[in-house]
Amino acid sequence: MNVKFFSRSNCELCVEGLRTLKLVQEDIAFDIEIIDIEVDEVIHEKYMLMIPVVEKDGHILQYGNLDYATLAQGLL
Repeated sequence: MNVKFFSRSNCELCVEGLRTLKLVQEDIAFDIEIIDIEVDEVIHEKYMLMIPVVEKDGHILQYGNLDYATLAQGLL
């Protein structure tokens, strides 16, 4: 299973969010694809006010303040 993690540099919330996502990854097997929203204008426009964003199969599981329970439930 592949999960997309949208973030950008100099984003403390993104650092915390990735840490939380990696905790979930310890219990549920999946790959994390980290995407810098500043590399693509369309992605930047779509997610600039939402990051970090976790997406699975084209659906947003959670954005902003990420928490273990919500991410784990969405990935099961």
